[in-house]
Amino acid sequence: TLRKPISQSSMADWASKNLNMHTQGIFRRRISISNMLSWNGGSIKKPMLITSNRTIKKEACEMFKLVQSYMGDRQTRMDRNHVALVTVTKCWSMQGLRDELYIQLVRQTTDNMCYRSLAWGWELMAISLAFFSPSPKFQSYLEGYIYRHLDSDEKIAQHIKDLKNKKITKSRKKRKQNTEDEGLPISTYAKYCYRKLQKVAVTGGKKGLRKPTVEEITHARNAIITPSLFGSSLEEIMLRQQDMYPGNKLPWVQTQLSQQVLALGGEQTEGIFRIPGDIDEVNALKLQVDQWKIPNSLSDPNIPASLLKLWYRELEEPVIPQQFYKECISNCENPDAAVAVVQLLPELNRLVLCYLIHFLQIFAQPSNVGRTKMDVNNLAMVMAPNCLRCQSDDPRIIFENTRKEMSFLRLLIVHLDTSFIKGLV
Repeated sequence: TLRKPISQSSMADWASKNLNMHTQGIFRRRISISNMLSWNGGSIKKPMLITSNRTIKKEACEMFKLVQSYMGDRQTRMDRNHVALVTVTKCWSMQGLRDELYIQLVRQTTDNMCYRSLAWGWELMAISLAFFSPSPKFQSYLEGYIYRHLDSDEKIAQHIKDLKNKKITKSRKKRKQNTEDEGLPISTYAKYCYRKLQKVAVTGGKKGLRKPTVEEITHARNAIITPSLFGSSLEEIMLRQQDMYPGNKLPWVQTQLSQQVLALGGEQTEGIFRIPGDIDEVNALKLQVDQWKIPNSLSDPNIPASLLKLWYRELEEPVIPQQFYKECISNCENPDAAVAVVQLLPELNRLVLCYLIHFLQIFAQPSNVGRTKMDVNNLAMVMAPNCLRCQSDDPRIIFENTRKEMSFLRLLIVHLDTSFIKGLV
């Protein structure tokens, strides 16, 4: 289920305070907000948003042409992958362009009479959300805009039909062309964008020094239809791997990354799970894993270890589901009660958690702690936030619960019998 947006205010409310109002004609009459937020086939001479940065002013107008090129509304020699790469890289490198891109996409996906162009506009929004979030100020309005399109397919079809009836001067040939190659329903893009926006607002998008690549653009587009192994629910992940690994009882991504950490000597590596792997290398491995591949070139155990932590942290619902959170916090000092909570979990969650605890118990062995300097307390500290999620916004409650989450996971590492998990995949 998708929660309702934070703000119920319309995009027009935000636009009235933040849009850089454009003018037209020899008398330089101001364009209305509704026209400023409706599809435009021409170019723009100044940014959509108010800014004093000269570079942003110039880049914003060029970016509008790129948006039109990606949507098929402007001719270009570049293929759409390259157009998306140039657009995304501009915004990834220049934070001031991000809201500008999203408001341009809002404009070009409003009152757009060409379904194909409309779908490609939503596709570019989905790709962009894989790399960067809008500003916190604009996020709730973009969230509201996307939310209004979650079940909008019939309305959109009717709206396009009504708009076309008004434009009776358009030729039949043109109208026919606009209905071809329609692609996915807009609601499919909107649902993906809605979930992606909520995640990227927390995670902050692509990190590292390496600029976006064509492979990452392709991966971001494919994720709209084929969900990633990262950020999905455990059930979705198991469903996806059914064709390739029908006999597996555990997520392939979990077992493979865990085995890689051990194969590269992670249990003898100082600061394992505490010292992060190179972020660009982690991003590159993530792309490979999402294609069900583990490269042979890995040498640093911190890279699969960092990606494994990321996988647990990005699960749509944590390994220990939210409904059990209070019980975990309440029993953070009672070993028997803590173990009893594990037995109450849904079967898949129980197996995934037990596999993780069994994995951590290897690192908690005294012979390994001497090398890693990661005793049971340190292991619980770095792993607890990936298994339990506090829903409170109160800093005091978060601080207090952090200690209890660590204490609960520590009890499991010390007391949970995970011998049954050996050999399970």
